Amino acid sequence: MITTSKWADVPINLTEGLSDPVWAGAGKMVIPGGFLFTKNDALFLYAALDIVGDTGNDSGAGDYFWFTFDRNRDGNITPNVDSNYGIYPQMPNKIGRQFYLAPGTWTGLTPDQTVFKTAFETSPDGIVPHRVWKFKFKLTDLNVALGGFFWWPPFTRFGLKIHSTTPALDADTPANFWTNFAALHTLYFSRRPAISPALMGPVIGCVGLIPTTKINSVSGKATTDAGYMVQVQNAAFGGLLNIIGNQPNLRSLITASGATFIKVKHRVGTVGAMTDFITAWYNYKWNIPANDYVLESFSADAGNFYKLQDITVDYSIHDLLFQFDSGQLSQGIHQFQVEFYNASKNPIVVPAQILTLNIDNTVPIVKINAVKHGATALNACDIVQMTGPADGLVVNFDANDPENNVLNYTVYAVWGDGASATLASDSYTLAKGDWGGVQNQNTPLWVPVRTCAHSINVLSYSRTTNGYGYIRYNSVSRYITIMK
Repeated sequence: MITTSKWADVPINLTEGLSDPVWAGAGKMVIPGGFLFTKNDALFLYAALDIVGDTGNDSGAGDYFWFTFDRNRDGNITPNVDSNYGIYPQMPNKIGRQFYLAPGTWTGLTPDQTVFKTAFETSPDGIVPHRVWKFKFKLTDLNVALGGFFWWPPFTRFGLKIHSTTPALDADTPANFWTNFAALHTLYFSRRPAISPALMGPVIGCVGLIPTTKINSVSGKATTDAGYMVQVQNAAFGGLLNIIGNQPNLRSLITASGATFIKVKHRVGTVGAMTDFITAWYNYKWNIPANDYVLESFSADAGNFYKLQDITVDYSIHDLLFQFDSGQLSQGIHQFQVEFYNASKNPIVVPAQILTLNIDNTVPIVKINAVKHGATALNACDIVQMTGPADGLVVNFDANDPENNVLNYTVYAVWGDGASATLASDSYTLAKGDWGGVQNQNTPLWVPVRTCAHSINVLSYSRTTNGYGYIRYNSVSRYITIMK
């Protein structure tokens, strides 16, 4: 089965009931004993299992669920990747996560950061109090990114098991899903937030989810307000970029002015004539008879006109004007303008707007220049003997970006069964301006805690966004064995 999540205009507090306004318009799917409700924003999936048939309040004794996710969406059970959520036995308000090891085999259940609430209450579909489970999953825990699937709508694949003792209910959907992922259900996520038109430019409203009014017209970098659904600071743009129209103005141009085609104008830098920008993209539209998305392509005709998408159709990327991969362009400042035309390809007057974007296609340069034990520089695979309780290592490293778009860096060590220690780190703040990170930097002395093989790692993210979050990083590792 296929279901679609709807956009959550405000974060959902799980103490709110399914009859409260925050759940209104949620995606809805029939499941054994009741319904699955889903909403999402840029960070979370809000889900509720509304088990209207379970009117016996025996959570923790007879009521439980399994909620499985195919995290890499390949239709196969992938060990230590795909996950299953459930409540701890006899602990109805504590959720845990386990990873699949093989069909019907899992790791142990461990505490999880998913926000969870079990309730016994009424809902729009059941006026008699019944079992309700509510969830707030981090999209990153589900390996979902709203901007990370190119033109394909972001989605996950899942299975559910519902169990109740009073009344008796033991059902899984799809049947025996924990032994075979081939028939898992599909949940498509929404990418259609209700962004205030006041935040948008008059024609080009957003790049992804970032309003164009939050993009500096000189630097071409974006800074969003604290608490906004996509948090970026002085961020350049890269990756696959969705250029979204100002919805009310776009729809007025289409319905009142007969806008049917657009031309995209572009130039490198801020001076000189703009020329036609040629690109091509895809967008999925919802096909009601098939209850699924079908692919539609968009490209320029012989006159470099692009056809506007049909506003009466539910597209995966709503109000999309055009899309391009930043790899088509050089590093630095680029400017865009959109012209509108009617069905006869005569121009329509629109408010003047130029979109300035700072394009960055690179990742930070990360290096381990030296791992030093006193005056001795250690090579990869070396074995080093610590000589006392205060003896340790110093790492000299680079985490640098010539474009001055570093978001953060971390130098850390990993050993044994995943134990780790942070040796040095720093993160961007607006006070740092155009921060390029560091070069030839030494960590403080780090004293290892045990004899073991260690990896020394440098990880750095760039301040580059596709409009849905930060997208790029680089890392490097060196392996040594430490004797204590």
